[in-house]
Amino acid sequence: MFKPLVLFIGLRYTRAKRRTQFISFITMTSVFGIALGVIALITVLSVMNGFEAELRERILGMTSHTTITGIGDGLKDWRALEKKIINFPHVEGAAPFVRGQAMINADRRVSGSLIRGIEPEIEPKVSEVAEKMVSGKLNQLEAGKFRIVLGGELAKYLGVIPGDKITLISPQINSTPAGILPRLRRFTVVGVFKVGMYEYDRNMALIHISDAAKLFQLGDSVSGLRLKLDDLFNAPQITRDMANQLFNEYRVSDWTKAHSNFYKAIQTEKKVMFIILLLIVAVAAFNIVSTLVMVVTDKHGDIAILKTQGMSASSVMGIFIVLGIIIGLIGTVLGTIGGIALALNVETIVPAIERFFGVEFLAADVYSISKLPSKLIWSDVYTVAGIAFLLSLLATLYPAWQASKVNPAEVLRYE
Repeated sequence: MFKPLVLFIGLRYTRAKRRTQFISFITMTSVFGIALGVIALITVLSVMNGFEAELRERILGMTSHTTITGIGDGLKDWRALEKKIINFPHVEGAAPFVRGQAMINADRRVSGSLIRGIEPEIEPKVSEVAEKMVSGKLNQLEAGKFRIVLGGELAKYLGVIPGDKITLISPQINSTPAGILPRLRRFTVVGVFKVGMYEYDRNMALIHISDAAKLFQLGDSVSGLRLKLDDLFNAPQITRDMANQLFNEYRVSDWTKAHSNFYKAIQTEKKVMFIILLLIVAVAAFNIVSTLVMVVTDKHGDIAILKTQGMSASSVMGIFIVLGIIIGLIGTVLGTIGGIALALNVETIVPAIERFFGVEFLAADVYSISKLPSKLIWSDVYTVAGIAFLLSLLATLYPAWQASKVNPAEVLRYE
């Protein structure tokens, strides 16, 4: 089908002549349509990959890869469990924590908050909060000193800075001669962290684990252990293996369960966007059908002459397949190059557009991510380019088949 003569004629038909200017214009439209579709698809997928990676990084800055908690209230044998867990495969670090809820009062401002008791010295093994401190240091949390580190948005709402005093109101109660009273404890703000996720920056506060145990009346128990794994993407499988080895004596969960809605939403949205944008490529690819149909109609005389000289129907079909492949290949290559270039520079191009037009696409006070991130994954590029080229190839088959069915006697009768 693809003999040198077939390739030569197919390549020759790609060059425009004066009487085929309109066909050439339609051909160029098909090429640029495919290119624009591929550019859009690669760029959007890269931006979505960037958002996913950015959000995952910010979430995992505060959330452990795996969490182990007790079946009942608290985890009493956590020290022995920690020594056992740290020797498990894929476990890189472990740290105990105490978790509870409380009201924080500062002057006339009151806010509910998630309180997490931590060991400041070993917390960096399982989270990145120490690297996200905007004022103060995590190791300023000392046992018995009743110091607290607040999320940036929470500190802003309460109107406090390091050195100020706040009151923590625990849901646990004290029985006194005056009646039942809530547990109150005065804390000193020693630091502020900002991880970039509103959920944590607005609703979380950190205190020393011993102070948290006293506040929530846990004694020597803790709420659980937080683990860091060597492969966060394999966390579900590692967690299942760990639960089996622990004989289901503890609750073991991974970060994908803790944020399952977010995780599933990102994956679903990415698949839907891929299908929607792929339709753009499909429309552009099937423009090749109309282009080749017009070319076949214009070349009826040439096809009849070639057939009378002995060219087979498969060779005639090959000529127009070559023409369609060239159109699809050029469009795919141009689109792939343009998509890669745009995806790699979108973090520079978007701010430049914002400055030029004086607009802000992602307002910092509305969105948790105020910059448009991009992460180019080469497997996405190969997939998009391959599908675009495959659609272009499929679009050539029907017009090429019609060309192979041309009857030389019928055509030459009117020539």
